[in-house]
Parts: sequence; C-alpha cells; structure tokens
Amino acid sequence: MDVVLWVVAGLLAAVFLFSGATKVLRSREQLIASGLGLYAGWRPVEIKAIGALEVLAAVGLILPAVTGIAPVLVPLAATGLAVTMAGAMVVHARRGEFSWLAPNLALLILAAVVAWGRFGPYAF
Repeated sequence: MDVVLWVVAGLLAAVFLFSGATKVLRSREQLIASGLGLYAGWRPVEIKAIGALEVLAAVGLILPAVTGIAPVLVPLAATGLAVTMAGAMVVHARRGEFSWLAPNLALLILAAVVAWGRFGPYAF
C-alpha cells in the first residue's frame, strides 16, 4: 500500500504543479482564451494566489517525504487539497459548471486517500 500512496501522491503533485504553474504563469486573458472561461469573473490576483497555493501543495506532497524533513506535512498538504477540491465542487455547482464536478471529485478522493494513508496506517 505504501507504493500506491507514493504513486497517488506523485500523480496529485503532478496535476497540481501543472495546474498551479499554469495559473501563476499565464494571464487571466490567456487562461480564458485557452478554454478556461470560468476565470472570467475572477480578479488576476485571486487566480495567481490559487495557483501559488496549488504549487505549494504539490511540493508539500513530495518534498517532505523525500527529504525526511517534517514528513507530517504530506498528509496536511493532502488534507488541504481535499478541502480545496470540496470547495471547488461547491463553486462549480453554484455556477452551473457541472462538467467540472467529476474531475474535482476524483482529485478529492485521491487526496483523501493520501491523507488517510499518511495520517494512519502508512505514516512515515
């Protein structure tokens, strides 16, 4: 099971690193033009802040475990991502963007599995 948690954490880290870096590096207009019209009502600073938090969460899923420094940050980062995905589901549902619910739910479940495993039976 430990290997599964490593793979899931790595997958989550890759997804959130890519997603966060995209938000940090692109302008709001570029994001909207690339098909992410959901950001039309958001201020650029909000988009950048979410992107930066996603990058930090991705780093928090991997770096503490690899270095052995403060490995408790791994399940904390996973818990934060699970809560973030629950919030994202609420926002998308309120906006009528139901096509985003399934990917958000999948990421929420993966993050919850990592949090459960690293807080519980497969802690470092």
